[in-house]
Amino acid sequence: MRFFPILTALLVCVVIYGAVMERERMVEFAQSFRSAPEDTETGAADSADAAPGAVAEAESAAPPPPPEGTVAVVVRHSVAEEVDSVVPLRGRTEAARQVEVRAETSGLIISTPIRAGAFVQEGQLLCEIAPGTRASALAEAEARLLEAQARLPEARAQLPVARARQAEAEANLVAARIDSNAASRLSESGFGSETRAASATATVSAAEAAVESAAASVEAAQASIQSAQSGIRAAEAGLQRAEEEIARLQIFAPFEGLLESDTAELGALMQPGSLCATVIQLDPIKLVGFVPEAKVDRIEVGAPAGARLATGREVQGVVTFLSRAADPQTRTFRVEITVDNSDLGIRDGQTAEIRVSAPGQMAHLVPSSALTLNDDGRLGLRIVDETDTARFAPVAYLRDTVDGVLVAGLPETVEIIVVGQEYVTDGVPVQPHYQEAQQ
Repeated sequence: MRFFPILTALLVCVVIYGAVMERERMVEFAQSFRSAPEDTETGAADSADAAPGAVAEAESAAPPPPPEGTVAVVVRHSVAEEVDSVVPLRGRTEAARQVEVRAETSGLIISTPIRAGAFVQEGQLLCEIAPGTRASALAEAEARLLEAQARLPEARAQLPVARARQAEAEANLVAARIDSNAASRLSESGFGSETRAASATATVSAAEAAVESAAASVEAAQASIQSAQSGIRAAEAGLQRAEEEIARLQIFAPFEGLLESDTAELGALMQPGSLCATVIQLDPIKLVGFVPEAKVDRIEVGAPAGARLATGREVQGVVTFLSRAADPQTRTFRVEITVDNSDLGIRDGQTAEIRVSAPGQMAHLVPSSALTLNDDGRLGLRIVDETDTARFAPVAYLRDTVDGVLVAGLPETVEIIVVGQEYVTDGVPVQPHYQEAQQ
């Protein structure tokens, strides 16, 4: 009962094998039946009259039949050409600068707000805070400075007086010591009384005390001068704080750009750190992408680059920054490309398909259908060697083009199987039929 299904399966396998592996022979076999009657009718007379030598010459000129197991394939002769290599990235646009301008002091806003989207110049007033009592504090600081400055001449005038007193005390000390020495000698020789000698010694002690007091007066005068100078510095610092506090009442644009938000509303209470406005600079604008570590060596600062935005707009620029440190999560490196945006048509945060130019390399242009995988899952092509044998050649995929794909890793000239590569493996003999390359 199972004989007929098995026989049917065997016949199907034979037919499939013939259609795939022996397709050329089957076609020739079918054409021989179709052309046989015509040859019988129209060529009978010619074959009868043909000379035996002509028949032998025709048989010798015919190509020898291919060996058993040969597979017919379509082959393209390809020659490598130097192409501009690019590194494709996917990224976004990013403003060159973006700053949240915030208040440094407290108070009520007294300026009219500027609406979002307005263009502001560098140094333009964005927010102004009510001064309150800050003007009085400034006047007080200025008065304290004048007072401290007035004390300095008085302190300096005391120093010469103190030094003069010190010199006078030192002179009195010298005279007292001379009198004491004379009284002591007279007393020892019996010409003077001991009372006079004791009085002279007491005078010397008083003169020494007067010298020490005069020296202390000099030090006090010097300290008074230093105190006056310190008072001046403290008053100057207080004045500077008062002036800076008044300067903080006005908040200016740090650079030329666009307002991303309204400035603070009239009457709003500002505290240190309160947001006044957000300013962004879009000219020039940056394209930011992240390159994997396997391709980072192919990108250089200054290399030309282009991008296609999500809106379809194409822009050109140059690489201005390549990170030296990889992102710890993705192991990719940040790349920044500066692009002109004088018309402000490019917005911050748009998706961009970036292509960075890399040094040129030799590549082959092949149809994408010719690509195949080997048993290890490696991408490559089936090629024909000098013995008409199929071989697998691994390739490096570069990029797509309108006419095909560019691949590298092949010899300068190579015979690529473009039709039939899926029906052969390494070592299978092939019968190549050549096709012109579209390069």
